[in-house]
Amino acid sequence: MPVPDRSASTENKADTLLIEIGTEELPPKALQSLSDAFSGSIGNALREACMLSDSNSPWHSFASPRRIAVKIEQVLSVQPDQEQLKKGPSVSAAFGKNGSPTPAAEGFARSCGVAVSELETLIIDKKQWLAYTRAIPGKSLETIIPEILNDAIRQLPIPKRMRWGDCEHGFVRPVHWGLALHGHAVLDFEVMGLKTGRITRGHRFHAPEHFSIGDADRYADELQQKGFVIADYSSRKSIIQEQVNRLAEANSLKALIDPELLDEVVGLTEWPVALEGSFDERFLKLPEEVLIETMTAHQKYFPLVDQSNRIASRFIVVTNLDSQDPERVRKGNERVLGARLADAEFFWHTDQKIPLVDRFDRLKTVVFHNRLGSIFDKSQRIARLAKKISSHLGLDEAATELASRLCKTDLVTEMVGEFPKLQGVVGRYYADAQGIETSIAEAVESHYLPRFSGDKLPAVGIASSVAIADRIDTLCGIFACGDIPSGERDPFSLRRASLGVLRILIENRIDLDLEEMISRGMRQYRKQGWNNIDTGRKVSQNLMEYVFGRSRQLMSNQGYETDLWNAAMAGKPTRPLDLVNRIESIQKLVSEEREMAESILAINKRISNILRNEPNEPFSPTSIDMDLIENESEQELVKALIDMESSVLEDRQRGNYTKGFHSLFSICTRIDQFFDNVLVNAENPAVRNNRIKLLQSIRSMFLDVVDFSQIRIENHDEC
Repeated sequence: MPVPDRSASTENKADTLLIEIGTEELPPKALQSLSDAFSGSIGNALREACMLSDSNSPWHSFASPRRIAVKIEQVLSVQPDQEQLKKGPSVSAAFGKNGSPTPAAEGFARSCGVAVSELETLIIDKKQWLAYTRAIPGKSLETIIPEILNDAIRQLPIPKRMRWGDCEHGFVRPVHWGLALHGHAVLDFEVMGLKTGRITRGHRFHAPEHFSIGDADRYADELQQKGFVIADYSSRKSIIQEQVNRLAEANSLKALIDPELLDEVVGLTEWPVALEGSFDERFLKLPEEVLIETMTAHQKYFPLVDQSNRIASRFIVVTNLDSQDPERVRKGNERVLGARLADAEFFWHTDQKIPLVDRFDRLKTVVFHNRLGSIFDKSQRIARLAKKISSHLGLDEAATELASRLCKTDLVTEMVGEFPKLQGVVGRYYADAQGIETSIAEAVESHYLPRFSGDKLPAVGIASSVAIADRIDTLCGIFACGDIPSGERDPFSLRRASLGVLRILIENRIDLDLEEMISRGMRQYRKQGWNNIDTGRKVSQNLMEYVFGRSRQLMSNQGYETDLWNAAMAGKPTRPLDLVNRIESIQKLVSEEREMAESILAINKRISNILRNEPNEPFSPTSIDMDLIENESEQELVKALIDMESSVLEDRQRGNYTKGFHSLFSICTRIDQFFDNVLVNAENPAVRNNRIKLLQSIRSMFLDVVDFSQIRIENHDEC
C-alpha cells in the first residue's frame, strides 16, 4: 500500500477543483443519482490518491438537464511523494552459511533494480526479511485527473450508453463540452474526445452563447448570473417548492406535491418559473384520480386542492424559462390540458357503454406470460384459488368468484389503456357506476394492494382473498417457468408479490396454509395443460422457501432479532401467521421469563451435544422400551414425557406456544435428575440405544416448537 510522504513541497498549491460534463438533455428521473455517483466517484478517488490536503475536504454536486458537475475543495496540484515497501525472502533464506547471498536474495535485488547490499532488513513478528523501499515521485493533478474522470464515467449507473457521430466513447447522452479548473487555472486534457477548458454553456434560450468561468469557486454564481442556470439541484428543488406553494396559497388552495414528480420537474428545468392555470369545471365530474394522473403523469403539472382536499379546477406548471409573455404560456398549457381532459372524458363515457361483466372474454387478447396464457386464463385460476380462501374464511364464494372474474377487466378499457397506473381504480369506479355490490367493487381496486413497501392493505374479506390468489398464481407460474429472481434481477416483481402475500396474511390475521395454496396453484397449471413448465414438488418447495425467506426482513423491520426468526423457521411452519406467533412467543419467553428461557436453552444444548453424531429422527416417548429402563429417574422422565406429549401437540396445533414452553420447562428438573443419575452411554447397547431414543424424543418435542439452539440470549439483554 503506497504511503504518502507528508513532507510535501511548499509549492504544492491546494485549491478548488471543478469538473463539468456538458451534454444534451439528461434523463430527468436519473439526474440526481447520476450526479451523486459522478461526484462521489471522483471525490473518493482523489482522497485515495492523497490529492486532498485535508482528507475531510468536502465536495459538492451540481446537476441540471444539460450538465453534471462536481466541485471539490482543497485539492493539491501535485500528488505528495510516496514510498513503496517491497518485501522479499527471509534473511535465513537470503544468505548461506558463509554469509554469501543466495539466488533468492540476488533475484529479489534484481527485481528492485539495486544491489543486494542496498537492501534493508524488515522485522515482522520477530522474523527478519529482506525489503526495499522505493521512492515514487508524486504526479501532477493534470496527469491524475483524466484517469480518475474516465473511471468515474465508466462506473456511472447507465443501463444503456449512447454513441454519437464517430465518437468511440459512450455516455447517457451526447457530450458537447468539458470544463476543468483548478482554482482559476485550466486543466488541459481530453474527456470523451473533447478538449477541456473554462468554457461552458448556459440556458438554451436565455443564454445560448458560450461563456467562460473565471474561477472554480465562482462556478455556481457565474452560471446563474451569466447563464440563467441554477446548477445546484437542491437549490432548484427548494425554489420550485417555494414558488408552487406560494401560488397555491395565494388562491387559498394547497398543492399536491408528489416527491417523484417534484424530482422529475427539478430534472427538467434549469431556470424554473411557476405559473398557475385553470381548466373547465365540467371536468371535475371525472374521478379525481383521473384528473390527477392527467396533470401529473402526462403534463408534469402540480394539481391543487381546496381546504376540504377536493380537487380544484386549477393547476401549477413549472416552465423552464422566464417568458416575456407569461399569459401566452399559461393559455398554451391550459389548451393542452383541456385536450387531454377531453380525451379522458370521452373514455369515461365510452367505456361505460360496455359492462365489466361483458369484458371478461376480451381478456383472452391480453397476454399474461408467453408460456402461461392470457389474463383470461389467469382470472379463472384466481377465481378458483380465491374461492378456496374465502371458503376457509367463511366468506361468500359466489361473490368471490365474481370479483375474481371482474378484477382484471378494466385492463381492456380505453381509460386504463391511456392511464395504466389507474388499473383497479378505474375498475372500481365502473363497478360502482354499474351497480355492482360494494365489496366486489372494492375488491376490483384493492386486490392490487399493497403496490409498494409500506402501502396500505386490502380489507379483510373478499378483497384479501382475491389479492392473495392473484399473487400466488403469479408466483407459481413464474417459478414454474424457471424465472426465479437472482441478485437485483426481478423482472416480474416476485419479491414484492411475496411480501404482499405475507403482509396480507400476517397483518390481516388470516391463518392460511401457504404450502397448501402453492400446491393448489401448481395443480391448476397442470390441469390447464401447461406442459411446457415445471410444476413439480421441488419447484413448489423452492417457492415456499423463497416466500418464507422474505419474512426474515419483514420481521426484522418490526424489531425482531434474526435469531428468533431462525429458531421459529427451524420448525418449518407453513402458515405465516403461525410463524409470527412462534416468534412473538419466543420474544416473550426471552424478555419476560428469562429464568425459564435459560433453563430450556441449557437443557436443549446438553441434549444436542450428546446427540451431535446421532441421526435427527423424530421419536415419540411411547416408543421407549420400558423393560430396558433401569433407573427411577429415567422411569419418571419417560412417564412425564408420555403424559405431556398430547398436550404439547395440542398446544402447538392451537398456536399456544407460551403454554407449550411452560410444559417443556416443567420437565427440565426431571431431565436434570436423569443426567445426574443415569449414564446415557451404558455398556449394554440395547440400554444405550433406548436412552438415546429417549433423548431424541425430547429433542423432537423441542424442535416441534422452535430450535432453541438458534436463540442467543445475549441478543435480548435489553428486553
